[in-house]
Amino acid sequence: MLSKVRDYIKKYKLLDDNELYLVALSGGADSVALLLLLDEMGYKTHAIHCNFHLRGKESDRDEQFCERLCQQKNIPFHRIHFDTLMYAETHKVSVEMAARELRYRYFEQLREDIGAAGVCVAHHRDDTVETVLLNLCRGTGLRGLTGIHPQNGHILRPLLCVSRQEIEVYLKTKGQEYVTDSTNLEADVQRNVIRLKVLPLLRELNPAVAENIQRTAENLLEAQQVLDAVGSPFNNVKSLELSELKKFGSSEYIIYQWAKQYGFNGAQVRQIMEAETGRVFSSPAGYDLLVDRGRLLVESSLKPMKPLRIPEEGTYVLDDQVRLSVKKEPVWISKDAAVATVDAAMVRFPLTVRRAEEGDVMQPYGMEGRKLLSDLMTDRKMTLFEKRRQLVVTDAANQVVWLVGVRTDHRFRVLDSTTEVLSIYTN
Repeated sequence: MLSKVRDYIKKYKLLDDNELYLVALSGGADSVALLLLLDEMGYKTHAIHCNFHLRGKESDRDEQFCERLCQQKNIPFHRIHFDTLMYAETHKVSVEMAARELRYRYFEQLREDIGAAGVCVAHHRDDTVETVLLNLCRGTGLRGLTGIHPQNGHILRPLLCVSRQEIEVYLKTKGQEYVTDSTNLEADVQRNVIRLKVLPLLRELNPAVAENIQRTAENLLEAQQVLDAVGSPFNNVKSLELSELKKFGSSEYIIYQWAKQYGFNGAQVRQIMEAETGRVFSSPAGYDLLVDRGRLLVESSLKPMKPLRIPEEGTYVLDDQVRLSVKKEPVWISKDAAVATVDAAMVRFPLTVRRAEEGDVMQPYGMEGRKLLSDLMTDRKMTLFEKRRQLVVTDAANQVVWLVGVRTDHRFRVLDSTTEVLSIYTN
């Protein structure tokens, strides 16, 4: 047992001999074994116990047991009490989720306070087997079949290489007692159904089923890491050229890995793969994804914009990124896309800056006749995202004076007879 855990720690480089580690100690067999093993291997540890006050006297019994154990082993002991039911009610989450959030938040806080390198938790092989089976029943991708990982940030799991049975044998040989959470004996939640009913049936088919599932999960984790490396060049990019993905064989997986970071799920990715150009998908994380002529684009969902009224010359702030300056100047004609120059005598205040709307028309500079702005933007091969962000400046009669950054209206052009221009600057 000791050598197996030591080899596992070495294999995944989980612990450093010179660092301090917290050990999450519930008082159950798993966490007690973890504490004893790390202490026996010579690691510097502090124990941390959370009392969630969910099981009455049993919760207090667990805390007292953990305190006595740490006193016997001369291991520093930290404890915290939570009103878990109130937290769950206040935050509208399940009791299980409340306990998890409270526990890991405190773990990280204490880790930072005492300068610990990580928090060791006592998940073992049976836990990862249960996780794989649960994910398989619910439906999952490759990542869901990799089980519980040896490390997740500062959370470390040195016991994933051993079973619950091995843990109990280890404690028995040590003559070490532990406490039992009575709720773990009830088949009233999914994980306990797997543990108490499903796995015993699977062992009738193959007594080594747990070891085999664990080994498969480790193999899949290796495969997942390779795939992550393949997909890493696409992390944090907002545009994905579909033609570039053909060399990877399966573009759907790369698209899923890319889209997932913006909150899109597997079902949406399958729809995206079949969607035609112009289709937009939205994620709960506040992003929109556009299928656009052989590529996928993503950006933050567009927020409503309040039109900006410009009653006279001056500088006006539209948002954190856009300011407009409007002023009358001697005659000149701008060749800069960020500046419009129009005949000041032809423009009636107040001006309005707003997004282009369905049905907007203008007479593009140098052209005869009016044209829908939507057609003009399509001619310029603007994406749907660019179209919906496009700003216009209109006059008092709601006539489009300037399709911002693109084109001014021919009716407001600077003529030989113009004596003064109205310049509109964006920055």
